[in-house]
Amino acid sequence: MMAMRNAVGPVLRMSEDIDAVVAAIRDDNPGVDVEVVDRGAYVRVHATGKLVVTEATLREHLGPDFEIRSLQGMLSSFAGRIRTFSDRVEWETVSHD
Repeated sequence: MMAMRNAVGPVLRMSEDIDAVVAAIRDDNPGVDVEVVDRGAYVRVHATGKLVVTEATLREHLGPDFEIRSLQGMLSSFAGRIRTFSDRVEWETVSHD
């Protein structure tokens, strides 16, 4: 498999919620080629340029009590620059301007 150029996104620890998190990321990034690589102990989720996941979409998949800050405990790493907000997390290519 060829490496994705300017890949950004989370590396998630394997858990029972992994499929729901991946589904939420796919829902929040329509039209984006989201690649998921299962490495056993972790899952790498990435796309070119930018990925976003919102608390609202995570709640649709994980239940109404899920809080965006809970996602941090699932992250083992990430690619790109991560930006956290009260209602979403964004991963984007690091600009070298």
